[in-house]
Amino acid sequence: MKRRMWLIAALGAFLLAAGLTQSNLTGRLVYNSNQSDPKPRALDAKIVEAFKKKNPNLQMEFNTVDHETFQDTSIRTYLASDNPPDVLTWFAGNRMRAFSSRGLAADITDVWKSNNWEKVYPKGFQALSKDASGKYVFVPVSYYWWAVYYRKDIFAKLGLKEPKTWDEFLAVCKKLKDAGYTPIVNAAKETWPQGGWFDFLDMRVNGPAFHKDLTDGKIPYTDARVKKVFTYWRQLVDNKYLLENPAAYTWQDAANLMIQGKGAMYLMGDFLRDQYPDDREAAELDFFRFPIIDPKVPIGEEAPTDGYFIPAKAKNMANAKAFLSFLGSKEVAEMAAQDIGRLPVRNDVDVKTLFKDKPHIQKGIALLADADDILQFYDRDTVPEMARIGMDGFVKFLSNPTQADAILADLENQRKRIFGQQ
Repeated sequence: MKRRMWLIAALGAFLLAAGLTQSNLTGRLVYNSNQSDPKPRALDAKIVEAFKKKNPNLQMEFNTVDHETFQDTSIRTYLASDNPPDVLTWFAGNRMRAFSSRGLAADITDVWKSNNWEKVYPKGFQALSKDASGKYVFVPVSYYWWAVYYRKDIFAKLGLKEPKTWDEFLAVCKKLKDAGYTPIVNAAKETWPQGGWFDFLDMRVNGPAFHKDLTDGKIPYTDARVKKVFTYWRQLVDNKYLLENPAAYTWQDAANLMIQGKGAMYLMGDFLRDQYPDDREAAELDFFRFPIIDPKVPIGEEAPTDGYFIPAKAKNMANAKAFLSFLGSKEVAEMAAQDIGRLPVRNDVDVKTLFKDKPHIQKGIALLADADDILQFYDRDTVPEMARIGMDGFVKFLSNPTQADAILADLENQRKRIFGQQ
């Protein structure tokens, strides 16, 4: 009897040490998040409160940092510290591997195995969560689509329909401009929105397989096929269909111009809806697939995947693993889907029931389902240094499109240097 009780106690201690239990935790846990916009931040707080309720003896510190600050500077400071937060928000794919390849992310294979996540997480998401050696270092929890969002009330007023081809898109832009609207609000104070423009234009001109090879460093930026991409982008710049002086606007600033009715379209991720007034969203906001340029080219779409990881130097590893188990749970996936419409990574979440009254989400799911290939995003599909330099170059192009060849020549020099080092 005593031996059995000892075994039970030993097993409990082992599970707690591995971070695989989620009740009656003690000690500390520090969670730093980049979910700084109002609706995601409210969801984040709700998730934290639910975990604290399950673990009332846990001393949990929860910090929210502005998204851009977190992404640009904070996370590197955390990971360079000998006392980093225990759990951090981050992005799947190359953005995660940039840290795991340097030994900055903890191995959480035991968390994946104990929760049987390989049974409910599709293989594509499993691959995005592993380091080069095949160990799990990331928990993906949600993804979303990118599309061209538009003010459907403005479209209705002008008798416009959702454009399917590039020529139709240009015609819509002209009518909007002639009517006094900014056809496309396009912010560049943060450089990452321009990564989306480059991704879609390249995928529509050259296809998603070509774009993957480019972001993998296998194709020169001076390739004639890449230069062709910029001839289409320049049509929008030269005709003044894009927001002028975009570097003066954050992505939220540009969203506000759309909300105010000054701008009509916006290439953005579905998180744009987080900025939109709830009482106006259904009547005013809709989206369409980025227009087709070459119908012979396979259709690529973007679905960035978000989640969490544990820094390798985290001090409260057991509690961090327990929190990851909760963050990757069906309960949290359903919470995120219901509260802010994020698509769950888990395949055991009943999205048909959850989203039965949300036609825009059903439309987004269909958009991704109809694609020939799904990519992440420029700054997630290529290595971080190339992403930063590339997006800086895209912003320079917006202000001086005649310098496209010189900008691409510079990007090519950087590609040779960066990928030659790997």
